[in-house]
Amino acid sequence: MSVSALTFSDDQATAYDSVTEALRGAGVDLDDRLLTPPKSSATTVMAITGKAGSGKTLLLAELYKALQAAGVEVVSGDYESRKRRDKRTLAILAPTNKAASVLRLRGVPATTIHRILYTPVYDPEYERIAEWLAANGQRPEIEGLTEQALDRAAAFYATNKSIPGALAAAGLRGSDFITGWKRREEPLDIGFVDESSMLDDKQYEDLREIFPTLLLFGDPAQLAPVNQSGAMVFDKLPERRALSLSRIHRQEADNPILDLAHALGDPDIGFEQFERMVEQAAAKDERVVWGQRVEVDLMARSPVLVWRNATRIRLINAFRQVHGAPEDALLEGEPLICDGLELPLKHRKKRLDLEARGLIKGAQVIYLGAGRKPGFSRLHVMGAEDPQVSAASIVKIEKPDEEEPFIPFAARMGATFLHGAAVTIHKAQGSQWDTVQVFAPDLYAAARMGRSEAGQPLWKRLAYVAITRAQERLIWVVRNRLAVPTGPLVVDDLRALPAAPLSLAEDQPEEFL
Repeated sequence: MSVSALTFSDDQATAYDSVTEALRGAGVDLDDRLLTPPKSSATTVMAITGKAGSGKTLLLAELYKALQAAGVEVVSGDYESRKRRDKRTLAILAPTNKAASVLRLRGVPATTIHRILYTPVYDPEYERIAEWLAANGQRPEIEGLTEQALDRAAAFYATNKSIPGALAAAGLRGSDFITGWKRREEPLDIGFVDESSMLDDKQYEDLREIFPTLLLFGDPAQLAPVNQSGAMVFDKLPERRALSLSRIHRQEADNPILDLAHALGDPDIGFEQFERMVEQAAAKDERVVWGQRVEVDLMARSPVLVWRNATRIRLINAFRQVHGAPEDALLEGEPLICDGLELPLKHRKKRLDLEARGLIKGAQVIYLGAGRKPGFSRLHVMGAEDPQVSAASIVKIEKPDEEEPFIPFAARMGATFLHGAAVTIHKAQGSQWDTVQVFAPDLYAAARMGRSEAGQPLWKRLAYVAITRAQERLIWVVRNRLAVPTGPLVVDDLRALPAAPLSLAEDQPEEFL
């Protein structure tokens, strides 16, 4: 193993060595930093699994650093330099923008699966700048761009390896240099996929077509995709290809949130006993809160996590009511969740434009106000590398006990949104927030129903996923009450960047349930 033995536990070191051996067979020697052509065209898939705190992200980051040091080129999804015969590539992927942003905050250049399946088509004139920035060409002379503008692009790229960001620093807009999107035609080499428990069979097969060497990182204790009958894609791998990590206590020492998550693995713990553990943890550590109400001030940026759809809808309407939101409009700062795209087949290019900017199903966005055209919205896409967009929008506000949602405004077609002040725990997978509120009465209802998934009580899987979304603080809400907001919704902190147009397209609490 080429990294310090003090870095890893025994199981991490074993996993690192197993991956190193697989990469050597693919022509990437991490020990000698030597790149050679692959020895076989067969697809190799491995999985590294483990519960929260077991060190999966640390291992992924160390493998990325070792591959980069060996000369493997990282493909980010925003631009890919021209194919060279001797080039070897790595892409680090996550199913959602939020999951990719969690890795980027840790210094790992992750992107979404969609941004690898589809690649941008650059205007040939501006592609010369991209090739120069990627060290594959001479400094170009571009009509209309000054030497100072090119210097700004180079300075930006030196610290932020983003071609679109560098071109924006030179004064160019995305619509200037990206003319469209196309499905990837040529395969890459190595793919790392974080949060792979979220993959369905179709995504898995798409990735196998692109990557001869595929490494999956996933948590077997999470919830499987709804159409997978409790199974995850790495469950099908042979035992020698599925490496399991145990918890590393010294790296996550004294973390009460992870202590609670791992306690759910005890088959003898019931719901009432687990709640006593949460209450005891809250009495000892401020990172766990025994909440008597939902804190409405947190809901705009960190949704309440629930199990029942009816609870989600009631919480959303309570949030809007206490903020005085009108029936026929959205307030600036209201959170939304992308529910997909309503576009006919002839608008395939517009669909790719929207998805490439982060408006994929499950994306969390903040409403910044109406756009210049009827039905358009200015939006901040949480976790996206280029978060400010203006897009044709169809917003649906669901109402309690009503089958049809209320639509305050809508374009004829475009991105569809549901309100995002509360989300189901299934939809929260892959995301993390500093503070997370878990609505415990819903988990109690799941426990009372006695349902199981993949041999484990459903309430435990729900609780595990919900708890592990919290990075710093967990609020375990035990009553059906909502606090009064301490102030209006704000968006000033999100308006640092201009929006890029897309042509298509302790107060007294209140009862809320």
